[in-house]
Amino acid sequence: MDLYEAIRALHEEKKRIDRLIAVLEELQRSSDRQPAASKKRRGRKTMSAEERRQVSERMKRYWAQRKQREQAAMADAASPASQPDPAAG
Repeated sequence: MDLYEAIRALHEEKKRIDRLIAVLEELQRSSDRQPAASKKRRGRKTMSAEERRQVSERMKRYWAQRKQREQAAMADAASPASQPDPAAG
């Protein structure tokens, strides 16, 4: 292989590599242009004052009902009818 042939082969290889680089750069630019809506939002959602008020009322009702159920369960457990008779045992 003579020197001119080696130089010509290297120039052709350089052109091929330059084309590949251009294609890859275009792919990178097109992936950067994706709409922002497709990206998932991270962090907390902000609530309006009305939404906070609704959540507060809903949680107050939830805890009041839970407290009533617990008190009813404790009253059932404390009633003498539900306790075993020590004389029967």
